[in-house]
Amino acid sequence: MKKVWLDAGHGGTDSGALGNNLREKDITLQLVLHARAYLEHNYSVDVQVTRSTDVFVSLSDRANRANAWGADIFVSMHINAGSGTGFETYRYPSQEGSQSSLLQKELHTEILTIMRKFGTIADRGLKTANYAVLRETNMPAVLTENLFIDTTADAEKLKNATFLREVGEAHARGIAKYLNLPSNQVTFYTIQSGDTFYSIAKKYNITVQQLQDANPGVDPAKLQIGQQIVLPVTTYTVQAGDTFYSIAKKYSMTVQQLQDANPDADPAKLQIGQQIIIPAV
Repeated sequence: MKKVWLDAGHGGTDSGALGNNLREKDITLQLVLHARAYLEHNYSVDVQVTRSTDVFVSLSDRANRANAWGADIFVSMHINAGSGTGFETYRYPSQEGSQSSLLQKELHTEILTIMRKFGTIADRGLKTANYAVLRETNMPAVLTENLFIDTTADAEKLKNATFLREVGEAHARGIAKYLNLPSNQVTFYTIQSGDTFYSIAKKYNITVQQLQDANPGVDPAKLQIGQQIVLPVTTYTVQAGDTFYSIAKKYSMTVQQLQDANPDADPAKLQIGQQIIIPAV
């Protein structure tokens, strides 16, 4: 199972940036907790956080803890200051083309897409910096700067609980996309007229035995229209920019196979966070 370390910037005696009656340490903690909850609910993944309360943790301790735990990636969340506006991400300078660079791109795209649901957001770019948590960590590491606390328009968004939840969850989806995390969502199928275990298994390219094992209390000879059974299949959470073509290519299948497994999903109206079934091929 993949191991993800989430780092809420500042904390305790270190308030971080201040502005518009906001404290950076409070916002970063909310983002991390939203990201952790989303990851743990939607994916098979092990998540640890630097802090889950308002406590101080030194920069070296943040990196050391993640290193000692053997984290696969490290993501540090911050809020900017300095009277600017917009969103930017950072990795360590010597890592162009590295796994940190790939992680940065996934996070940057996913988070910026969600932020722009709430209005105009300046893209300040994918940057590099010699920050301690990027320099001292042994795994791919990225630091996000989520708007400016001392700019009124940005601060209004940072006061919006829905905005913070969706930005935290966007961090989680960017992480999931980079790590190709398996979903832990249970997938149900509603019995239609004429369905049998054999026809359902054939449709999703699984065996009848797999279907029976996933539904030990269900009698295949007594299926009822409208009855729900568990499908032992992989599901995929739609990310920013996904299409049926890109998802099919990712899983080495045809678009038609993907459409057949998701008859109720409109390929032209995919929603970020939507769950689709990935049939075995």
